[in-house]
Amino acid sequence: MDSSFSLIHPFWAFLLPIAISFPLGWSMFRSLDVPDERAGRGFDAIPMFLCRLIGRRKPLRMDWKQYAVAFLAFNLALFILTFGLLYAQQHLPLNPDGKGSLGALGYKDTAGNDHAGADTAVIFNTVCSFVTNTNLQHYSGEQHLSYFSQLGCIVWLMFVTPAAGLAVMLATLRGLRGDSHMGDFYVDLMRSLVCVFAPVCLVIALLLVASGVPMTFSPAAVATTVDGAATKMETQTISRGPVAALVAIKQSGTNGGGYFGPNSSHPLENPSPWSNLLAVVSILVLPMASIVMAGKMLRDAKHAAVIYGVMLAILLVGASVAIWAELQPSAATQGLPVARGPNMEGKEVRLGPVAAATWSAITTSTSNGSVNSMHDSLNPLAGLIPMGLMMLNVVFSGIGAGFENMLMYIIVAVFLAGLMVGRTPEYLGKKVEAKEVKLAMIAMLIHPLVICVGVGIFAATAWGTKTVANPGAHGFSEIVYEFTSAAANNGSGFEGLADNNPPWNIATGIVLLLGRFPSLILPLALAGFLARKKRVPQTTGTLRTDNLTFAGMLLGTVILVGALSFMPTVVLGPIADHLAKAPAEVAQAAP
Repeated sequence: MDSSFSLIHPFWAFLLPIAISFPLGWSMFRSLDVPDERAGRGFDAIPMFLCRLIGRRKPLRMDWKQYAVAFLAFNLALFILTFGLLYAQQHLPLNPDGKGSLGALGYKDTAGNDHAGADTAVIFNTVCSFVTNTNLQHYSGEQHLSYFSQLGCIVWLMFVTPAAGLAVMLATLRGLRGDSHMGDFYVDLMRSLVCVFAPVCLVIALLLVASGVPMTFSPAAVATTVDGAATKMETQTISRGPVAALVAIKQSGTNGGGYFGPNSSHPLENPSPWSNLLAVVSILVLPMASIVMAGKMLRDAKHAAVIYGVMLAILLVGASVAIWAELQPSAATQGLPVARGPNMEGKEVRLGPVAAATWSAITTSTSNGSVNSMHDSLNPLAGLIPMGLMMLNVVFSGIGAGFENMLMYIIVAVFLAGLMVGRTPEYLGKKVEAKEVKLAMIAMLIHPLVICVGVGIFAATAWGTKTVANPGAHGFSEIVYEFTSAAANNGSGFEGLADNNPPWNIATGIVLLLGRFPSLILPLALAGFLARKKRVPQTTGTLRTDNLTFAGMLLGTVILVGALSFMPTVVLGPIADHLAKAPAEVAQAAP
């Protein structure tokens, strides 16, 4: 990447999505929060027509329990159907390269032995990953999936799972503002698909094709290499396919799964600095716009600005630290007769360390998980940033899920502030009592619990110790990152880890499910409880949630809970890794 472009890349990577998020958030509010009396009129006729195809003559008036059941039933149907399609891939159309079942990949056990038989654990992991809007990949897309699987399973799930998350957010917002019902899950799902994801992805896909990303159903291309031009013997098989369609929704839907194994470091997924900028803007814009939409729906733009500002502040600090850390030399070059400069290990030369560090912060703050560099090769403090952002899991995060996660911290912050001033805590005019606080604490504690339990088991057994590529603190970081990524429904990884085997596939599959569904259902239940309460009048003693004081309280709550939950893990991992390299740096610098 040109040095001047590299320096201004982070500026545009944040400025553009911020600018686009406000009109897009307003548009989402207008098209998704449709009053009952206007349902089916104008552009809303399209999603309502699709709902009628599944028997919905008019929107239902669901309470939070009915909404949760519909959401879970829909995801169960997705799981069963996708599992069957991936297992029977070899019998389905659009398979010009003759791919077999995904379950026939084989795997390496903890002793390093190859197993060539069917491994249904990888199908289980893949389905768990894509149903939970995570896209953690223990396989390589271009090698193991047919065009039908890429489009009919992967891309389809990339559309419907973020739409389902956005639908739950809509229901939660209706409960928080005191509506008599939470809406209809299937109507919200169709509106999200038709009014948000389809048009946004169409624009992004066209821009990607214009930037050189392929979109074709032709089989893999066979090219003669430069060395083979004379001998006419050396050829190379170049995978291709409907790449632009997948990349558009993978970025905008906070999915992250790559069409190719190397993800967005592959030149056919991310061919230029301009496609790289388009990608990071696409990753951020819908999560940001959803917070703007929340302010419109709650009729409290200042409160939404507080949430938006706290999320953005954490992200900007994280990205700045990651960029600074990646501009430092890599420990891998110590003692070598080479000029020492920014860390280029694991980077695409076309993009460079600044774009890589910026991407690493953005993709892990938004539960996107796509990568344009090898996160395992980041300097330890730079690697701490994506890991830490996933541990907090409230910085914009997944579409819908980000607000749901932050809502739990808001309730705790309101509760703590109420204790400080000796008043019953209130939020949006409703009293916050023991039931709501308990739900919030359960939702907040599930995240560190599933991470730390998984890390503890795998760090103490051959399931983990035999699969890391590096000993010591960095190997421990690889285990921590994998479970953190799964629990945060992110999908990126420290890919020195040999994770395509039954223990890892099953364990992370379970963590993927536990990281997704409680974090959406519990806030929905909390909003349902608050919706039934009478609104209390605002007085001079009411805690305001729309000023800098509350922003500081909310930020402090997020940092405090995150530090208490994960500080020991972080110290044993990336911080110990950094300190282990520091003496060598000092010794080399000494005269």
